[in-house]
Amino acid sequence: MANPLKTARRRVIVVLALMLGGASYAGVADVAGQARPSAPKAVRLYVFDCGVLKMADPMPLFGLRKDEVAASDLADGAYLIAHPRGTLMWEAGLVPDANVGAADARPGSPDKRLKDQLAAVGYSAAVITYFAMSHGHGDHTANANDFAASTWLVNKAERDVMFAEKVPRFYTAATYSALKTSKTTFIDGDYDVFGDGTVVIKQTPGHTPGHQVLALKLAKTGTVVLTGDLYHYPEEVNRREVAPAQGDQTITLQSRDAVMAFLKKTNGQMWITHDLIGFSKLKKAPEFYE
Repeated sequence: MANPLKTARRRVIVVLALMLGGASYAGVADVAGQARPSAPKAVRLYVFDCGVLKMADPMPLFGLRKDEVAASDLADGAYLIAHPRGTLMWEAGLVPDANVGAADARPGSPDKRLKDQLAAVGYSAAVITYFAMSHGHGDHTANANDFAASTWLVNKAERDVMFAEKVPRFYTAATYSALKTSKTTFIDGDYDVFGDGTVVIKQTPGHTPGHQVLALKLAKTGTVVLTGDLYHYPEEVNRREVAPAQGDQTITLQSRDAVMAFLKKTNGQMWITHDLIGFSKLKKAPEFYE
């Protein structure tokens, strides 16, 4: 007569084998049943197009005349970093997904929702390991609430401003309110997200109290820094002045100098998130950089 305990054990082993075999072919599923691809062998960077900020005149906000810039409108992007040890979502877009495609959608609204762009590469917000933004301004936080289940990586000074009793200009609290109860890691200085030097958040205050940039070390592409709002236009790169609306001039220039020194040391590239022309030339998901 068969031993019931041994039979049950065999069934468990068979089920696990089927599950693991399926994972190697079609990805894995987390505890909530959300599908996600198997971890890549090397770091991948996916770029998502999140629309355009229409800027008729850059002078009031940025201190630049329209004839001083190649394009006055500003791109808006979000990025997914897929690492062998997990995922990081960087930035959350300009327009909430619920408003994309609406009859009253703002000018420059993207053609595709961020969650659909994520789904096209096999992910959903529910399975993202870490979430971080350059800062809390509304053109970077539109879909931040979708990532409340991720671990939020943020400078404490930035979080304090985001949840202040009186939120400053340019912050849109409703778009990130769910992060208030997220699992949160406060970071200061360089923060090595996955512990191997390939994905590092660097503190670059000035534009906001806790502004930060993301430095990536990609095997084929090399070192790339995603700037957030450290710069808006490439024409700002060699200027030694910062418009009053863009934050503290002295601190911002110090942050810019530190990033430029890092790029020189690493022979890296700077991808200005809002540079319309530069951003248009980047490969967009489902293509990726590695």
